[in-house]
Amino acid sequence: MVRSETGARPSEARERLLATATRIFYGEGIHSVGVDRIIAEAKVTRATFYRHFPGKEDLVVAYLQAADQAIRDHVETASAAGLPAPDALRAIAESIARDIQSAGFRGCAFLNAVAEYPDPDHPVHQAVLAHRQWFLDTIHSLLADIQESEAEPAARHFVMLRDGAMAAGCLFDPGLISETFLRGVEGLIRTHAARQPS
Repeated sequence: MVRSETGARPSEARERLLATATRIFYGEGIHSVGVDRIIAEAKVTRATFYRHFPGKEDLVVAYLQAADQAIRDHVETASAAGLPAPDALRAIAESIARDIQSAGFRGCAFLNAVAEYPDPDHPVHQAVLAHRQWFLDTIHSLLADIQESEAEPAARHFVMLRDGAMAAGCLFDPGLISETFLRGVEGLIRTHAARQPS
């Protein structure tokens, strides 16, 4: 079990609530799911729910923070392996391709959530933006390690390739989409590495 920053174990009830919400929110959407259903399926009391989450939106933000941490863990694994930047980018892309081909894949949890929370000032929308900025910055840093010139537009290109693959992966053959995505990333890495400094 993961420990929090204070060293205390997270509540089992909180973990059940978060796991239940993650499964239902990702599989069915957020607005269509009420707190009562999450409470019932997590087998907790209403008082327990509100002790951990003041409201549904706090649970939604926690769900997105958990998804963000899972992606950060994948990226940190690639970085901790001491791979050169091109191979770290390939490892990140391969992790995305595996997700696209996983059972029950329904696209990007963040893009799905932001479609339901379009107000840029809403905490859910802000959680999505924070994740996306971190991901863009991470990809930018790796591309800058390869070649600093034009690293920013190349990073945006990588993120757009990822977004397209995540959207298409739940509509079409996920194997073919993953293959196309990985080929696109490989082309981007090679093109970027071949750029001459400006």
